[in-house]
Amino acid sequence: MPVNAFDRYGPDVLSGSSPSSHRPKKSRQVELGLGMVLEDAMSGYVGAVVGAEKTTAGVVVKLEDRVGKVRAFPLGPGFLLEGQPVDVQLPKKKAQQPGRTASGSRAVVGAKARVARGSRIWVEGKHDAELVEKIWGDDLRIEGVVVEPLGGLDDVADKLEAFGPDRDHRVGVLADHLVSGTKESKIAEAVRADPRYRDVVHIIGHPYVDIWQAVKPHVVGIREWPVVPRGEDWKTGILRRIGWPHADHRDVARGWVRILGKVSTIADVEPTLSGRVEELIDFVTVG
Repeated sequence: MPVNAFDRYGPDVLSGSSPSSHRPKKSRQVELGLGMVLEDAMSGYVGAVVGAEKTTAGVVVKLEDRVGKVRAFPLGPGFLLEGQPVDVQLPKKKAQQPGRTASGSRAVVGAKARVARGSRIWVEGKHDAELVEKIWGDDLRIEGVVVEPLGGLDDVADKLEAFGPDRDHRVGVLADHLVSGTKESKIAEAVRADPRYRDVVHIIGHPYVDIWQAVKPHVVGIREWPVVPRGEDWKTGILRRIGWPHADHRDVARGWVRILGKVSTIADVEPTLSGRVEELIDFVTVG
């Protein structure tokens, strides 16, 4: 048992003379949530929830401690939450109610996803695609629009050549850091100048170095996104400056999970992103 166990959870549970004081507390069921801080009652390991996955032995929950170490524990009873025993369960699927989607559109209850259109929205990377899906996923499925990560903007000309866009197969491209004088702006200008892509390719972008910055800082719990000097890896630099683990790509992946977990609606991202995404959705769904 950790040496501070009694300090954290109050006096010795064996003290007192009442028979009821000897009864173990009953675990209450709670739904798993990213960022939830749990303690494994058996080992005393404390960490924030960074994910869950299915294994051959069942579902495990992954906990990250204060130094970035991650351990997996079987989902279910055996955890403490704020010092109280809990039985941790996967979130239940909520019945869809009439209302609004995360993007603010009117939700269509019971609507099935449309067969994918010939048109596409391309974004630069995996994180971009995940953020777009988080907010606009319901709308995109209704419209039958597929969002695909490019893995960077450098090869967009070759990919457009291979795709062969036309009026029935449009392509909208969302670029990172599309500001005057950058490499990205020159690539976009070359695409726009190609007569083959007039009216069938729309390439626009946001001003952020990375899609992370499009999430409003207060949503993440910071006053502003730190400035990372040129030449330093941007994502690990951001994590270091906001005090999150930043040793390698695994920390970057966990950092993004934490950021994405804070986003729930269109109000959580900057208008300079949301306006661009909705412009692209309109472009590829014309007709």
